[in-house]
Amino acid sequence: MASTEEDGDEGTSGGKRSYSAPALEKGIQILELFAAEPRGLTISEIAQKLSRSISEVFRIIIVMERLGWLAKDPVNDRYSVTYRVLDVAFRATPAQTLSNVAAPIMYELSSATNQSCHLVVETGGRATVIHRQENMGAVGFSIRLGTVVDLVTSCSGHVLLAFAADDRRARVLSALAVGDEARARLERRLDAVRLQGYEMQPSARTAGVTDISFPVFGFDGHVCAALTIPFLVTIDGSQRTSLEETREMLGRAAQDISHGLGWSVAG
Repeated sequence: MASTEEDGDEGTSGGKRSYSAPALEKGIQILELFAAEPRGLTISEIAQKLSRSISEVFRIIIVMERLGWLAKDPVNDRYSVTYRVLDVAFRATPAQTLSNVAAPIMYELSSATNQSCHLVVETGGRATVIHRQENMGAVGFSIRLGTVVDLVTSCSGHVLLAFAADDRRARVLSALAVGDEARARLERRLDAVRLQGYEMQPSARTAGVTDISFPVFGFDGHVCAALTIPFLVTIDGSQRTSLEETREMLGRAAQDISHGLGWSVAG
């Protein structure tokens, strides 16, 4: 039976077979495109950005919409990614176990401090918020689920890089678009974070907020997440804990999550 382009083709290169699945590749490209376009895109905009014809993009979009991966806004005809993508990613990766263990601990931490907290993981050179717990008070500051944070400037990013294995840290840093001098400064900062066991700095995004972050370790002893509090000082008397007290409580919470994942100091 002859193969078609849509079915895929195979060939040999250096003794290895290579296959292609054009429709699948287009679908993945479309999903990745939406990651940088939170307002959504029309079919013509998608085709233009991917240098594809409208007809070939149209077929893929319709199928992805039918399967629940994309949704169309009837007002402006813009498509956007649905929460099905997040749900599948959450259930298909270790993020589910991590969030299940972390959720009750993060709830207790937020209740005790009246501060929001969130959990960040690194994958593919990107840091993403996979779980959050908003504070119980009327005033607070929190990060939206799914937010991508900067590895170079963020508190969470510093923790994830500082406690990563040396070879992994080197690979991530080599892929970052920073100059030699900036990379050297970052390396020194990461060494300092690793030495003190946590990171604390003014927020890279919001004035008046101090970010505090501790590493969370998996059963294998490797860092798997950063637990972070964007510490907000209130002036209405609702402050429950000081910055230093919050830092200590955050450190204990990160350790409790690590223990829940099977990590031990001896390991």
